Amino acid sequence: MPNFLIIDAAKSGTSSLEYYLKQHPQIYMSYAEEMHFFAFENQKLNFQGIGDISLMRRAVTSLDDYQAQFQDVSEEIAIGDKSAWYLYHPKVPERIKHYIPNVKLITVLRNPVDRAYSSFLHLIRDYREPIHDFEVALEAEPQRIDNNWEYLWHYQQAGFYYQQLQRYFDIFAPEQIGIFIYEDYRKNPEKFLLTIFNFLCVDKTFKPDLSKKINVGKLKAKVPKNQTFHNFLSEPNIIKSMVKNFLPISLRERIREGLKQTNLGQPPLQPQVRKKLLDIYRSDIMNLERLISKDLSRWLEP
Repeated sequence: MPNFLIIDAAKSGTSSLEYYLKQHPQIYMSYAEEMHFFAFENQKLNFQGIGDISLMRRAVTSLDDYQAQFQDVSEEIAIGDKSAWYLYHPKVPERIKHYIPNVKLITVLRNPVDRAYSSFLHLIRDYREPIHDFEVALEAEPQRIDNNWEYLWHYQQAGFYYQQLQRYFDIFAPEQIGIFIYEDYRKNPEKFLLTIFNFLCVDKTFKPDLSKKINVGKLKAKVPKNQTFHNFLSEPNIIKSMVKNFLPISLRERIREGLKQTNLGQPPLQPQVRKKLLDIYRSDIMNLERLISKDLSRWLEP
């Protein structure tokens, strides 16, 4: 079994963290990613959202299959598993306590408003979210939860970190829980990783290669600025019929792709929606500050 877990909600940058941890010779990360074992142990998953089959295919629900992911451990000191939803799922803390009571727990917390919006853009980018207005998608969330859509669709609900972390503090010693802030990671990844290495009691002098960025596209998912123009450019015959007598096909395709990329971007979150979510999260954020003894006032800025 692992002796440390990365517990988080999705869209908090932990895919990059996992990539850098794998480089450390004293750290072993599970062969498979996002197994969700402690969330879905012995369950037959039947999520009903658009494209939810991808999560169901990745999930490892039997103990034997889960332990098999660590069979190649040799001399590593820290043995880890990262799965989204370990923080969010209410039954996970007790299951972890049952199997690995002395585990170390790492969680990376991202501004819940930004995390919710990033999840929304991620699903749009993957052609899963049919609603392209975030405020309208938030209104659809309760019905989606009732209809058993997977947790990535829980834009707002997944952001109540105080409630989620309190379940861990209720049954684990505080020194077993390492709380880290996503914005600190973005600001100074070297310092951030040094703190992680110290928490895991591995060699702090090791310098991972930080040049490669993992899942940046998913953290900053780009969507069409103008959907009509995007649809227009997505039809090759349009460009072909307009310029077929003037330009070779390779150049036509480059022009078409260039125009499509120019039309892509990350639309800013509408101020009124940000304010609405901030008001919803305000009490939870203030309680979280007291629980983890960290200043989160920047999360409350409009």
